[in-house]
Amino acid sequence: MGNYLKMADTRRVQALLELGWSYRRIERETGVRRETIARYDPGREAKPASNVITGSHAKAANVITGSEAESARGIPGPPSVAEPFREFIEAGVDRGLTAQRIWQDLREEYGYPHAYPSVMRFVRKLRRRRPQLVDVMEHPPGQEAQVDYFQGPLTWDSLNRRWRRAWIFHMRLSCSRHGYEEPMWNQDRRSFLRAHEHAFAALHGVPRVVRHDNLKAAVVRACLYDPDVSEVYSAFARHWGFVPLPSRPYHPQENGIAENSGGYVKSNALKGRRFQSLDELKGFLQHWNRTVARVRIHGTTRKQVYAHFLEVDQPALQPLPTSRFELFEVGTRTVHVDGHVEVAAGYYSVPEMLLGVQVRVQWDEHLVRVFAGGQCVTIHPRVLAGQYSTKPEHRSAHRPARQQAYLATLLTKIEFIGGQALAWAKAAIAERDVRAYRLLQGLVNLTRKHRREQVDWACGIALRNGSFRYQTLTRLLDQQPDPEPQQLTQQHDCIRPLTQYALIS
Repeated sequence: MGNYLKMADTRRVQALLELGWSYRRIERETGVRRETIARYDPGREAKPASNVITGSHAKAANVITGSEAESARGIPGPPSVAEPFREFIEAGVDRGLTAQRIWQDLREEYGYPHAYPSVMRFVRKLRRRRPQLVDVMEHPPGQEAQVDYFQGPLTWDSLNRRWRRAWIFHMRLSCSRHGYEEPMWNQDRRSFLRAHEHAFAALHGVPRVVRHDNLKAAVVRACLYDPDVSEVYSAFARHWGFVPLPSRPYHPQENGIAENSGGYVKSNALKGRRFQSLDELKGFLQHWNRTVARVRIHGTTRKQVYAHFLEVDQPALQPLPTSRFELFEVGTRTVHVDGHVEVAAGYYSVPEMLLGVQVRVQWDEHLVRVFAGGQCVTIHPRVLAGQYSTKPEHRSAHRPARQQAYLATLLTKIEFIGGQALAWAKAAIAERDVRAYRLLQGLVNLTRKHRREQVDWACGIALRNGSFRYQTLTRLLDQQPDPEPQQLTQQHDCIRPLTQYALIS
């Protein structure tokens, strides 16, 4: 329930307050937080300390026994029920134990009769009164930069025709606090890496370490001790000469310079503004960086940001590489039953032995590389979405991969039938386009019932009449008269007379 109650809930809370119920009891009954209940208590400022009721009647008082609301109102409450066990609890806090563990040990060793929240509140007060010593991280010049994203102001998206909040990428040098900001619509890997390049170009150098949080564009698996950095981001870092350093999960203080600088940009440059386009926002951030951010005296270094950068940070940065990083993508694919893998809606053939096997694919704007067992098995040029790139060596000779190859196979078989059949087949393709493929299959199949000469004769008649139907060929073959039986001759020079075959007695 929110901090502002509906009228019915407000009257209910006020009625229970008039009955003398405690904040804790009202919270259990209504689900309204005690801090919110206190705002609707008209007599909370005027209650003297003598109104505090201890003992068994404490539940009927309007004071929260041992709660944070009492200290917030300046009303001293009764001592906590965990006070007799202060030394044991303090020892557990010093050992780094959680309140839950301390409460469990109290119950086991001393038979502590009270509920866990009493120990939790007591431990919270102890920790609040005991500030912990923290380390100050010093950053040598040119050693480290920190990157982060934060949500920017409302900006008009002309493509989707609506107002959106752009994401602001910013990189901050840890020594001089000089930085770079760039707006973008998405936090995808391509935008993330290109923003790095733009930042390095603006800083005229590359730091040795880039610290970042565990965003998906940089880290594929977050881990406290051994996180897995993206393969693409690792290659990008090697090209530019820096070491990517993910911060520990749920430890934003490790990336504190970027966190604080992001808050400064939001509060000083962008708060209360909106922009008509992403380009307008980008131009404003560049102007603000030149006229405000870099000329200020930083509260930590006590120096002008840009002068400090030119003096100590920039000379220590690594030089920029001579070539630009060729951005690529990687992924795992399973080879389809047709011997292809799908990459960005295009299809690329692999050797037939890899059917059903998972392979690693790497692609950029021009090439697609397929890896199996750590070795590159094939390279294809990129094709448009929906198109196929098939290499002949990846297909068996009796299994052509394309319609053109299958058509060539059919025409080779038809050419063996005869010249008229081949001419009829080519004319049928020109007349009926792809629908003629099945017709050609039927033509080849006719040779199983009829002699090739008969099929070739029928194709010649059909071609002269401009008929390209399968039924026409079958009728012509059925109506063709049977060939006359050959007459055997009795007299020929090659035949010896019968008298020469007389038996010799």
